[in-house]
Amino acid sequence: MQASSFTVKGNIGFGLQNRRILPGFGDLHSRTTLARKSIRMTETSSCFGVNMDSTSMGIELGRARRTVQSVFGSSAKARSHRIRASGEDIEDAAPLKVQGQSSASVLPYVGVACLGAILFGYHLGVVNGALEYLAKDLGIVENTVIQGWIVSTVLAGAFVGSFTGGALADKFGRTKTFILDAIPLTVGAFLCTTAQSVQAMIIGRLLTGIGIGISSAIVPLYISEISPTEIRGQLGTVNQLFICIGILAALVAGLPLSGNPLWWRTMFGIALIPSVLLALGMAFSPESPRWLYQQGRISEAETSIKRLYGKEKVAEVMGDLESSAQGSSEPDAGWLDLFSSRYWKVVSIGAALFLFQQLAGINAVVYYSTSVFRSAGISSDVAASALVGAANVLGTTVASSLMDKQGRKSLLLISFTGMAASMMLLSLSFTWKVLAPYSGTLAVLGTVLYVLSFSLGAGPVPALLLPEIFASRIRAKAVALSLGTHWIINFFIGLYFLSVVTKFGISTVYLGFASVCLLAVMYIAGNVVETKGRSLEEIERELNPAI
Repeated sequence: MQASSFTVKGNIGFGLQNRRILPGFGDLHSRTTLARKSIRMTETSSCFGVNMDSTSMGIELGRARRTVQSVFGSSAKARSHRIRASGEDIEDAAPLKVQGQSSASVLPYVGVACLGAILFGYHLGVVNGALEYLAKDLGIVENTVIQGWIVSTVLAGAFVGSFTGGALADKFGRTKTFILDAIPLTVGAFLCTTAQSVQAMIIGRLLTGIGIGISSAIVPLYISEISPTEIRGQLGTVNQLFICIGILAALVAGLPLSGNPLWWRTMFGIALIPSVLLALGMAFSPESPRWLYQQGRISEAETSIKRLYGKEKVAEVMGDLESSAQGSSEPDAGWLDLFSSRYWKVVSIGAALFLFQQLAGINAVVYYSTSVFRSAGISSDVAASALVGAANVLGTTVASSLMDKQGRKSLLLISFTGMAASMMLLSLSFTWKVLAPYSGTLAVLGTVLYVLSFSLGAGPVPALLLPEIFASRIRAKAVALSLGTHWIINFFIGLYFLSVVTKFGISTVYLGFASVCLLAVMYIAGNVVETKGRSLEEIERELNPAI
């Protein structure tokens, strides 16, 4: 990519002020490298912390089959757990037992929902390779401001879509919202494919942003509501895996660009296929039984349960739903209800988790990984990306196997603690003169440990945990609010990050990130509850005893 695209990330409102070498790294960054990494950071770091390139994605796909087999091949066991909520130990009932055949019957519907995750990753990654070529085609090679808007408009659209998705999911149901979501995804992809002007391209990117924003809200919501209790955590990581597959598909789709500069239009057009398949697949997928029951559509809820788990589970699941709804006939909550004393604490937990995730430094570490590795004598960008990707894959794989054993809260604590230690190591490696002979090695070690720690919990857990801790009547809107926090924080990090690093230096910024991680540990320890092995109804009753 040409050096003129350097300010795509930071020049919206900043002009060319970031076009200079950053402190702490001497001359390690060429402007061309900064341009390429800047765009990659803005786009791929938005996927709930998923930061994967073609090398690491290849490793990820190699593990995909084993991950899915471990998810659906595991036998479900009834367990009894204790949970600390509001300062008291509470013994919960044994969770819903769903054995192997029932677990496998959910797989096709999870797969259909994950088409939304694939589109999520694809639209975030597709512009990475296409930007240089579409800029030439549309005559904006020298206009980095317009290029910046083409990149960033999708994030603004995603912010809007995340809120829209919650309202639509409450009003029309989960499956119909998926079908509606296919409209902006399809229209947006078509406009990008056929764009003859900058205006058409930006409108197309805005619509696809709205589409992936809706997907970011309803994919984890739908999966959590139809998944058997014992494997809900592992299925949550499957969602992240499909986001990675979408990013990989975007990278692979860009391979013919060097030989065919107009191929960028085909890259955007490819997204039409999963968009249509998503709408068709959801037309034949069962609605969330929890949503149907909440709407008073009892017979339809029973039919949905039968399709998901088998007819032998209808009475058991209906009993759980009835127990959860006992004493409450309240309609879906409004947006203002989220800020009421009844729900604000749990809603604030969801927003805080995404706030800590984005402010903990994942963008900085991925952005500077290549330069860090060069300081250690690793000059190959591919090798650097492979090391980061391998750490990401390893952490995600371990998290998938531990999610329903170790638990969500403990993984979050381990993750943020490891991230804080890694950030301190990175900062010291650049400032302590006594460590100067080992600074390169320590920087590489700190980077790899940080990415590994992030992928253990801070990356995958928040999107999984939120649908579990929110009461059914606020679930869709509360998830949307939390994801909206994610998108807007990510957007502003994209605008201001380079300026902050330029002003204070990367070492000081790393210390700030370490402080955020430590604050996250203290917050999680005092506020987040453990949800492993518990049905959504059991969690709802414990966290919202008034309903």
